Formats: sequence, structure tokens, C-alpha cells
Amino acid sequence: MAQLRQEADPDEAGLDPKALDRLDQYLAHYVDEGRLPGYLVSVARGGRVAHLTAHGARDRSAGLPVQPDTLWRIYSMTKPVTAVAVMLLVEEGRLSLDDPLDRHLPAFANPRVYEGGSGTEVTTRPADGPILIRHLLTHTAGLTFAFYHSHPVDALYRTAGLESSVPPGANLAETIDVYAGLPLQFEPGTQWNYSVASNVLGRVVEVVSGQPLDVFFAERIFHPLGMPDAGFHIVAEQAGRLSELYGETEGGGIEPIPGLPLHGRPRFLSGSGGMVATAYDYHRFAEMLRRGGELDGVRLLRPETVAQMTRNQLPGGADLRGFGASPHREPGNDGVGFGLGVSVVIDPDRTAAPAGPGTYGWSGVATTTFWIDPGRDLTVQFMTQVRPRTLKVFPELKRLVHEAVVD
Repeated sequence: MAQLRQEADPDEAGLDPKALDRLDQYLAHYVDEGRLPGYLVSVARGGRVAHLTAHGARDRSAGLPVQPDTLWRIYSMTKPVTAVAVMLLVEEGRLSLDDPLDRHLPAFANPRVYEGGSGTEVTTRPADGPILIRHLLTHTAGLTFAFYHSHPVDALYRTAGLESSVPPGANLAETIDVYAGLPLQFEPGTQWNYSVASNVLGRVVEVVSGQPLDVFFAERIFHPLGMPDAGFHIVAEQAGRLSELYGETEGGGIEPIPGLPLHGRPRFLSGSGGMVATAYDYHRFAEMLRRGGELDGVRLLRPETVAQMTRNQLPGGADLRGFGASPHREPGNDGVGFGLGVSVVIDPDRTAAPAGPGTYGWSGVATTTFWIDPGRDLTVQFMTQVRPRTLKVFPELKRLVHEAVVD
């Protein structure tokens, strides 16, 4: 069975074992306090895993431990995979970053932009220009999420039944038509707002390729890279390895909550957050990016394409905090820009946690994350299954990994 394994000693990989012990102690403390059920953390240099810890439970009530082959709901870590799918089509000349979205999805012709008011009194105006494919990849299209509760357009998403980004019972095509009928929060390309854009990109992939999203991912990404457990659902023989999903309670503990339905092929294939994968699967995907689009002799993308994806694409070199009026203008976004499907560190002196210039990656809502630091030849991932309220593991996780690099 394919599972992640340690391939090198920390010393020979230029990592400090004592610092890695501190990392494990820090994370184990969260398990001991009952704030995490369990976790897996891996640190690789030059593609070789030099630190791998699986600790705690994947299912607390059943007493099942986290193991290297545990399956995780990776939620928004699906987005970089969707971005790679889009760039595969761009490289083939079947799609362009500057294509107007309505060329492929006619429902998005003649977009309208929020002008004022709220509820039934919202007023809109015609957009100055079309939504482009690059706007979707950079979250600058003017789309949003229903759960923000920070703008009148968010409320329109909730009224349209998009609390979970998909109307009950709808498939991807039907969901995208609902998005298209709602006003944009701002003029395309003028602000950054994390949004349902990757679901729209998933539908673009389907229309341009002529394949369902899960089939395209399997044939063009998962199978070539050797990601045997990655997908949008699990089969019976995988079910025992799936981690239980937990939510953080008001008191700081955790309790089981309903998770992304994975038993049986879903009607809604979410390019935004629909995937399940093991640490082995996602490590292979991340390593393909670190190596410039190639892994074990299989090339998915050209090095220039990966370089473009992992370079800040926000106009004027802005960071997430400074570009527009997103509800995500928080201190953690200082010094961090956005590429095509991934965040990118552009000013390490201003980031909330230590990071090398050009470090890129993304996270999922169940407290999963990955990043690649090209300057340190470092690939890191962290897997657990908790939807947080106040839990913030990542800044200290990044600091401790950063401190472990000694050469």
C-alpha cells in the first residue's frame, strides 16, 4: 500500500533533530489538551522526507490512531489541484488566462457589479469588462462566499441557498448558473476576495475538456503522479482509513461534526474543496510543483508554467492585505501575495510567521496545510481534521519548521 515514509535522517537533510522534537512536542500538546484529535506532519528537503510524525487518533471514539495512510478531507487544498488542471488546458492551447469566462460559460455574459443597497434594495451596474480566467485563478473576479457576513452580496448568496457554496441537491453546472445570476462584489481584477472561483474553474475544466471534473483529475493528475487514494469519494475498502471530522467547541474542545460526504460519487464535484487524499498523495502533488511540473519522469507542466503559478499575480505587486477591501485583510496576510491557485510570500519581513521569499502553498478549512519553500528546498504538509473557531496552529508550526532548517 502506498504511504508516506521517512527517507532520510534529519541531520543529513540539514534539519535540526532537537528543533523537530520541539515541533512534535508543540503539536502533541494540542492532542493532550483535547484540541486536536491527532495529526500527521511531514518535512522533506530535496524531495526526501526527513521528518514524519503521525500522532493521536483519526477517530477518537473508536480509538483508531492516525497512520501514514490515513485519509483526510483536504477541502481548500483542492484549489491548487484545480489550478493545475486549468494550466494543463492552457498549455494545450485549449484555454487562455485572458479568455473571457463567458466564452466557455455563457451564463456569465454581461456581468453586473454591486453598486449599493442591501437585500431586495440592492442596485447594480454593468461591469466595465468581462471576468477573465486569470481573475478566477487569483480570486479577483468579484465572487464571494455566503458565510462571510461582511457585504450585501454575501447575503444574496445566502438567499440563493449557497450557505455551503452549493444549492441543496445541485450539481456543478447547476451551481455555477446560480453564481452567474448574482452580482459581483466589485469590478473584476480590482480587488482580492477569497471565493467560490475554483468551483467555476472546475466547471470550465469540464466544458473545455468534455470530461467530468473527477475523471479529468484522475486521468490527467492523480494517475500520472501516482496518487492512488486521491479523489472526490472513497470506496468501501478505503472507509476504515478515513479520519473523523471534528469541530471546535466554544470551550476549546472538539466534537464530531458532519463532514464532506465521501461515500459514493457526489453529485456536486467541487473544484474548490471536494477532495480527499492521504499525505502520500498530496506529497506527490506538492513535489511535482517543487520540481517544476515533473515527478519521477512524468511531466505534467512546463517549468515556466509552474513558475508563473507560484509568482505573485496581484496587480502592482500588492499583497493580500493591501489589495482591495477583502474581509481577509488581516495581519496574517501582510507580505503574502497570490499566484495562480496558491498564496506566495513576497515580503518575508512582514509575514506573521517566518517564511522564505517565494514560499507558496495553501490550507484547508479542516486545519490542513502545505507549503513549499524553494530557497530551502523544503516541502511541508500538516494534516488533521478540525474545523476551528479560535484554534490557530499554523503560525507556530511554520516558525518551528523554519527554526529546524540549519543549512
